[in-house]
Amino acid sequence: MQFFEHDGFRLAYIDQQAEAGGEPVLLIHGFASSHVVNWVSTGWVKTLNDAGYRTIAFDNRGHGQSTKSHEPADYEPARMASDGAALLRHLGVDRAHVMGYSMGARIAAFLAIAEPRMVATLVFGGLGSGMVDGVGEWDPIAEALLAEDPAAITHARGKTFRAFADQTRSDRHALAACITTSRELLSENDVAGIAQPTLVAVGTRDDIGGSPEGLARLMPNAESFAIEGRDHMLATGDRTFKERVVRFLAQHPIAPR
Repeated sequence: MQFFEHDGFRLAYIDQQAEAGGEPVLLIHGFASSHVVNWVSTGWVKTLNDAGYRTIAFDNRGHGQSTKSHEPADYEPARMASDGAALLRHLGVDRAHVMGYSMGARIAAFLAIAEPRMVATLVFGGLGSGMVDGVGEWDPIAEALLAEDPAAITHARGKTFRAFADQTRSDRHALAACITTSRELLSENDVAGIAQPTLVAVGTRDDIGGSPEGLARLMPNAESFAIEGRDHMLATGDRTFKERVVRFLAQHPIAPR
């Protein structure tokens, strides 16, 4: 675990190089998660390292071992995306593959729009057409995160995220602030302007992310992948998802600028 400073936050990250010259992949985790939960425990770091990639992953502000804030404005997607760009600059990486899951996919999209020359390819996991259309009502999730007694929570999705936050020993007030502003939608025109080769992958039982085909159709250079039989949580570490991503990255090596 290493740390760097950006925008008033101390951000935790890992940088694991499989071999000299391995292409860098920046991993951006989802809401209420961390780089350990989203990428290490699910086997993604090992998978990418074994495939010869340099794997960089960090804890988003408000998550994991990074600084927490209870101010919603700190969690606007553009500001969260700037953390990823700052980390790549900190490491001297000019261009990288970028992969995000759920909220991390949204952050990756904002990063690609703000820093298109820095982003070689994109993988959006767990977020399809919801990036444009929205992913349902999330105010009850913020309420569930702030509830004094978790047994009193009646909202099903709120219960799930509260249990996940408690399991990961997260700062629930920071997460409640994050969920308030991190759901900013992109327009169809915004998405259509993302020209990098992109893979959109969502579980077939995912009731949060929306259609991967629907989002891919809006983009000039995107393809979709259905993660069979997986919901939003279980799709993260799916074996077929990993295999498809490794194949996608191999098909789109980082070209010299």
